[in-house]
Amino acid sequence: MAQINLLPWRERLREERKREFLTIVVGFVIIAGGLVFLVDRYFNREIDMQTARNDFLRGEIRVLDEQVAEINQLRQQKEDIRARMNVITDLQGTRPVIVRIFDELVRTLPDGVFYETVTRTENVIAVEGVAESYARITELMRRLDDSQWFTATDLSEFSVVQSAESPMSASISFSLTLNIELPNQEEQTGD
Repeated sequence: MAQINLLPWRERLREERKREFLTIVVGFVIIAGGLVFLVDRYFNREIDMQTARNDFLRGEIRVLDEQVAEINQLRQQKEDIRARMNVITDLQGTRPVIVRIFDELVRTLPDGVFYETVTRTENVIAVEGVAESYARITELMRRLDDSQWFTATDLSEFSVVQSAESPMSASISFSLTLNIELPNQEEQTGD
């Protein structure tokens, strides 16, 4: 039998297989690198698109926030205007009331009683005056209590004042407070 040396042939076969393996590995590495690159590009593009959407939404939210602030400002202005209108309506509605109050003060004033000062604070009237006698003050208090326009008449103080012109005549100085009560519409129209 002839001797055949198979070592170089095996070595070439091994080298050839090694080259094929390296080629396959390099091919897989290139394909894997390509796939990683494509996946990276895909996700970067998705992130960029989502960032653009988020920026768009932030811009729209900013616009809506400005509109909401403007709407709130308009609502506040509307409430301010309504409050002013209510004040004007109340003033117009109660404008004749002060005339009626003065008229009622004059109607209830008996002879011999004089008002020196009349002060109104909200619905309370403070009166300072002079009367010829206690009976005149009593008559004034009775008339004020009978009035539809006044309640809670309170005589807070009174004192006798001697006249400088005539030492024999004396007058009585008094202070009283009373509350204003607006009568019902039916009672007003009956006057």
